[in-house]
Amino acid sequence: MITPEVESAIRCNLCSQLNITINSFRAFSVGGGSINDTYRLHINDKLQVFCKINSLKKYPLLFEKEKRGMEMIRNKNVIRVPKILCCFNTDQYQVLIMEWIEQGLKTEKFWKVFGEQLAQLHYGTNSFFGLEEDNYMGALTQSNKAHASWVDFLLDERFIPQVRLALENKLLEPVQARKFEDLFKVLQDIFPVEQPSFVHGDLWSGNFLADKNENPVLIDPAVYWGNRNMDLGMTTLFGGFDKSFYEAYQHHILFQKNFYQQWQICNLYPLLIHLNLFGKTYLADIVNTIKQY
Repeated sequence: MITPEVESAIRCNLCSQLNITINSFRAFSVGGGSINDTYRLHINDKLQVFCKINSLKKYPLLFEKEKRGMEMIRNKNVIRVPKILCCFNTDQYQVLIMEWIEQGLKTEKFWKVFGEQLAQLHYGTNSFFGLEEDNYMGALTQSNKAHASWVDFLLDERFIPQVRLALENKLLEPVQARKFEDLFKVLQDIFPVEQPSFVHGDLWSGNFLADKNENPVLIDPAVYWGNRNMDLGMTTLFGGFDKSFYEAYQHHILFQKNFYQQWQICNLYPLLIHLNLFGKTYLADIVNTIKQY
């Protein structure tokens, strides 16, 4: 339920941002969020918007960082993201409101366009790996300290913090953590020197939509300048993408010869995130990868 305090703040912000008078307001709870309360709001019986609500203190600046990530993707002029209508705080809550996307079918046309557009998103480059600010990957903070080398960034800002956290929470055994050290020694040989690519950062099957015109829409980003295989690898987790997506992507950027190995290693990061958030269900997949090294 949306509290009277939050409803009042939503009304005030939407009136200001959209220059409208709100005569009717209805909220319908929708699924899809693991840490946020999410709603479909009907305003004046004709305008529909999507609303996220979370604690102001539990995940500081969560929605501000999500908003900036969405704006960064939008500014690439490659792939659609929902338009942000307003982002604000109350005494206890943070609120993010964006356009409601009417969903369409994920047809072959959709998958081809998605592959092409993701490749175009990955085309851009940067002078460093990382981002000017930290953000979130799910419910965990994600460090984006700048590095000149992809392997250094992958180690210092992705793998090592998550392995350390898993050890502290007794989700990894010391012997398993030592296997990561064996992997770390060969990363330079597995990932050739490559310029940074702009990545969505959390590209699993729950973080994109097909709009009514069968075009892709990205949501819930965890953006940074990284290695494109972080996005590509994650597309194979939790369901996978259609083969025409990969064919369309390769029409623009070819996969490297050892792409599957790179994807497996990149997927250790989201798997470690899930291990630290949800427990040992994800441990077997992690161990199966690291034991190869």
